[in-house]
This record gives sequence, structure tokens and C-alpha cells, in this order.
Amino acid sequence: MGQHTDHFPVLGIQEFSENQLQGCHLLFNELHGERSIDEPHKHDFFIINLFEHGKGSHTIDFTEYEVGHFQIHLVFPDQVHQWVIEKETVGYQLMISRDWFESFLPSLRFSASYYQNHPVIHLSQEAFESFRYEFQAIQKEVSEEPVFWELVQKRSELIGLLVSKSVEGAFKDFEIYHSNPVISKFLHLIDEYFKTERSVSFYAGKLNISANYLNIVCRKNLNASASSLIQDRILLEAKRLLKVSDMSVKDIVYDLGFYDHASFSKFFKAHTGMTPSQFKE
Repeated sequence: MGQHTDHFPVLGIQEFSENQLQGCHLLFNELHGERSIDEPHKHDFFIINLFEHGKGSHTIDFTEYEVGHFQIHLVFPDQVHQWVIEKETVGYQLMISRDWFESFLPSLRFSASYYQNHPVIHLSQEAFESFRYEFQAIQKEVSEEPVFWELVQKRSELIGLLVSKSVEGAFKDFEIYHSNPVISKFLHLIDEYFKTERSVSFYAGKLNISANYLNIVCRKNLNASASSLIQDRILLEAKRLLKVSDMSVKDIVYDLGFYDHASFSKFFKAHTGMTPSQFKE
């Protein structure tokens, strides 16, 4: 990993025990120069990166994004990420603790799953400057003693609203996700129950609609069946656990509610073309 990663903030925060981060709801870091996390990892806080000049790649939940000028990158709690950023990069980073993230979420006006599908947002120079102003105001605020946390929290919510504003209309599927409230509710329920509930009818029941109607809505809007959305979520979790947890494959099989190792392997291979242990390596 080389010595240039010693001061790397994300790795730094890995050492934070939970109670230390509780006392500290938000961390501000400047991103200058090259950095790399070769090993994918996840953490239980929310990260907003603002890039002024960027070059490199950022992989979030196994999808690779290019780092460029005037971008915002969002990494949600529990998402897995790794990046390689080249030396001409200049950026700013906020890490928001899980407690604060809960109160921050409403300022992101659309469903979390929508942002997770679009974690990289390109900004106009003008929009970038609004963001930079807010980031720098937070930087100043957290450097003072004592820190006026309520003010910092409100400023971070303002950044959430700026994110919402930049996203609206920026992606082709924006309307799709918001034309039918069933979709974001369904995706939210999947997040909550996917480890134990596989059947479309369970989710349809929770939404007070028929399984058939749920399927129609998913196909019409997302071009995918309801069951494939549930499977995608299981697959994502399997990938996350294989890559970043200390769990054995046997424990993962059990954790994700598969009948046995063979059925998990078959499911995983059908979707990725690899066996779980090949993916883990």
C-alpha cells in the first residue's frame, strides 16, 4: 500500500471505536494527492466526497466510477468501497456518523436506493462552488472550540438539499423512480427483510397490493421483475460479506437464509459466473 496512505482519512476513521465517533458526529477531511484503498471495506457512517479536480477510480458496491472534476460521490453506511485517486486530485470529504445520518436522510429528498444507483453526480462549476462554500463553512465550524454541533448539523443538512437539487432531472430514470411510490417503498422493504423473505407475495402483502401488481409496476418502471430485485439485493449482500467480512462461506450461507452451501453456490454462480470462494479471492 505504500507509505502515502498513512494519513488517509478513511483508514484513519477505521481505528475510531464507535464511542469515539459518537462524541464526534462529523469529520471533515481534505483530499489532496494520491491515495488508494486496495482492499474494499465498509463502514457504518455516510461519506460525501466533493471533488474539485479529480483523476482516478472509485468503486462503490462493485461498480467502478471515474473520478473527475466537479463531482459529488456518495457512499452510504454499509456500502463497500475502494478507490485509487491520482496525485492531482483536490477534494473535500465529510463523514457523517450513523446517528446523524438518520436525521440527515430527510434532506436527501429521494429514496436512498435512488442515490445508491447514482452515487456520482456531475456538477456545474456554479453548483460546485455552492457546495465548496458549505464544505468550507463546516471545516471552519469543526475547527473551533467548542464546536457548535447544531450549526454543523444544519449545514450538513443544507448539503443534503444541494445534493437533491443537483440530482433532480440529472438522470434519465429520475421520473421512473418517483412516478410510483410503490417502487421506493418496495426497495426499502427489501433492504429490511431480504435475509429472511424471498417471496414477492410477502412484500406485496406489506404494500397491500397483489404480487401480480407489484410485478407489473417493477417491470413497467424498472424493467425488472420483483423477484429479480430481491435477488439483486441478496447477491449484493453476498458480495459484500465475501469481500469485507471475516465470516466463513458457511456462516454467510446461514446468514443469508440459504438452505445449504450448494444452493448458495448455485445462486451465486448463476449471477456472477464465479463460485463464492473464487469471488472471495
